Parts: sequence; structure tokens; C-alpha cells
Amino acid sequence: MKIKIFFLYLLMSVTSFAQSFQENAEISKLFTDKGVVGTFILFDPVNNTYVGHNGERSKKRFIPASSYKVAHTLIGLSVGAVSNVDEILPYGGKPAYLKIWEKNMSLRNAIKISNVPIYQALSRRIGIEAMENGLAKLNYGNGKVGDKVDQFWLGGPLEISAVEQISFLGKLAKEELPFLKLHQKQVKEITLIEETENYSLHAKSGLTSAPDPDIGWWVGWVNCEGNIYPFALNIDVIKEQDVPAREELARAALTILELL
Repeated sequence: MKIKIFFLYLLMSVTSFAQSFQENAEISKLFTDKGVVGTFILFDPVNNTYVGHNGERSKKRFIPASSYKVAHTLIGLSVGAVSNVDEILPYGGKPAYLKIWEKNMSLRNAIKISNVPIYQALSRRIGIEAMENGLAKLNYGNGKVGDKVDQFWLGGPLEISAVEQISFLGKLAKEELPFLKLHQKQVKEITLIEETENYSLHAKSGLTSAPDPDIGWWVGWVNCEGNIYPFALNIDVIKEQDVPAREELARAALTILELL
């Protein structure tokens, strides 16, 4: 009976999304003009609709890569792996992919440069069981950690869809997740990348290197006129120019929607 109820709920959720998703021709043209395969999706709370490009792909799960650092930070804070986002974590002393990662630093600074060694150190403090529990509380993607607590968001098995990303981000933005509001506020604070008189923009990038093709992410939310607009973009990264295209496409889409 429970299994039937679960699948009925899943079917209703998919049907509801399909009915409320609106393909935006201008946003789709952005992807065509760039020669990029991917999706952009945003939840519009004013009209209670999803809008963007490639609704079908937006439901497909991919490895989150560094876009996971938003949830990662929240779980770390919630279990006391760090006392706050300014506690200094050791990078481990080994050569890193980027030279700027080879430095002890706080999560506040690490998230800005996607410092993998720092977040791997955080993961080892959290541990597999607590990480799995945190993912379950967040209902984050497939919730899988596997047996390597410092690798699962980089090469799998963790996967999440763009739709699931905006569900998580929308709740975080409104501080509605089952975590202390203090911790949610700290995560919101360090994900803020731009603020004007008209809006504030929170965002985090991600880039996998495990699948073929690589997957690039740019996710976050815009707070505009008192409303929260969570969004998520993911694209196939085939060529070097596709890496900066993540943010370029997302910003262009948000501009079309008159949020930036």
C-alpha cells in the first residue's frame, strides 16, 4: 500500500510539473545561439508556474559537483562539523588541482572559489551516516553517498535534477528547511553574490569531470520585490567556451524574465 501511495504521489507531482511548465522561446533561443544542450528552469511564485527551457531535461538527475556545496555547508553546520562559516578548515597539505585551493580557509572563503580540498575535509568530519541523514532531511536528489564520503558529489553516486535543485533552494531562501534558521541564514549569507536596490542574487556553480560529457551547473535564487525565484541551469560541457556559458546563459535568462 505504501509503495502504491508513493508512486501515486510521484505521478501527481510529475503531472503537476508538466501542466505548469512554460517553455520560454527567448530563453530557448539563448541555448540555440550558444550551441549548447541543457536546461534552465525557474519557479515563478507570483504565477505559480515553472518557466524556462527544456522541461524534460530539467527532471533528469546529474552529479551536482560543486553546486552541492550549498547543501554541504548546511549539513556541516547542522552536525557541528564546523561551529560557523568562518571557522578555518585545513586543506590537507597536498597539491591541489588549483593552486589557490592550497590554503587553510573558512567555508565563507572556500565556497567562493569552490575549494574542493576544504569541503573534502568538511565531509570527513561529517561522516557517511550523518551525511546520509542530512541528505534525507533535505530530500536532496537520490540521497546517495556511497562508501567514499569525500567523493560522492564529485563523481557520484549523488545525483539531482534541476527541478529538485530549485525545490531545495527555494526552501532554503525562505528558511523553511528542517534545520536551524541560524544555519540557513549563514548559508544564505555566503551564497550572496550580487545585491542592488532592486534585487539580491544568490548563486553557486558546479562542473563535473566524471561523466561524458561533463555537466556544468549554475543554481541559486533571486529575491526580487519580496518574492523568491529559485532557478537552476545545467548544460553539457563539450568545449572550453561552455564553462563560462553556465553563468552567461543563466544571467541572460534571468534578464529576459526581468529579474536582473
